[in-house]
Amino acid sequence: MSNLTNKELLDAGVHFGHLRKKWNPKMAPYIFMERKGIHIIDLNKTIKSLEAAGNAMRNIARSGRKILFVATKKQAKDMVKEYATKVNMPFVTERWLGGMLTNFSTIRKSVKKMQSINKMMEEDSITKKEKLMLSRDKAKMDRVLGGIANLNRVPGAIYIVDITYEHIALAESRKLGLTTFGMVDTNSDPSTVDFAIPANDDASKSIELITSYLTNCILEGIQERKSGKFEDESEGADTEGTSKRPKRTRSRKKKVDGPSVQEEVVESAVEPQTPEAETKEEAKGDAPAE
Repeated sequence: MSNLTNKELLDAGVHFGHLRKKWNPKMAPYIFMERKGIHIIDLNKTIKSLEAAGNAMRNIARSGRKILFVATKKQAKDMVKEYATKVNMPFVTERWLGGMLTNFSTIRKSVKKMQSINKMMEEDSITKKEKLMLSRDKAKMDRVLGGIANLNRVPGAIYIVDITYEHIALAESRKLGLTTFGMVDTNSDPSTVDFAIPANDDASKSIELITSYLTNCILEGIQERKSGKFEDESEGADTEGTSKRPKRTRSRKKKVDGPSVQEEVVESAVEPQTPEAETKEEAKGDAPAE
């Protein structure tokens, strides 16, 4: 697939970070500059990180393993659910249940209970009142567990929108040694994920652009697996190493944009072009207090 351009990232407001007082010092390598108290993300680093993450996701999908999508923020949940469904990947967009990965066997029991309720509702022997009660239980369980109903084992990787907000999901993934992908804003610690994608994780357009790119990479991996174009990788494949193969990365054929792009970033920081960027700090109200 074609790579994203600086113009597309700018239009989506990917470059807008948080206020300087909220920054995480470990994000320093990904910050281009500060303007009016707001950190500006280096889009060249974003593109490079996206390509590395995309290559790794393509290889994971090609090997037949699942990638769990996690996004419970209100501005991200609907679109993440849509993209995950598009590539038949599991997702969590309502609430992360503690132990969803580390206590997966118990979660599977809840999923089986939900599936048994579906079968009971199809029976003619139950009364109208019983059917109503079962439908209510089903709705509650489907809202939380519906996205992982077809997940029979722990996924091979996890993709998280806002790793600070979804810190429990990230902690469980690291404990199990899963390959982790995450959108990291200037208030996050990029060292906690295997593939950190520096980007604005509050604006809906930014989230959609990043998620759409990664989903297309997954789709390519699935199609390659079906066509038999590449041999399937083993379960223990080194997905992290794939990000370091220059032959799979097209960015080396392109010159990094010159000062004109950096100037455009600065101008965008002064006059935000994206409506979400103007209310970025308001969107952070959903995140847990620091």
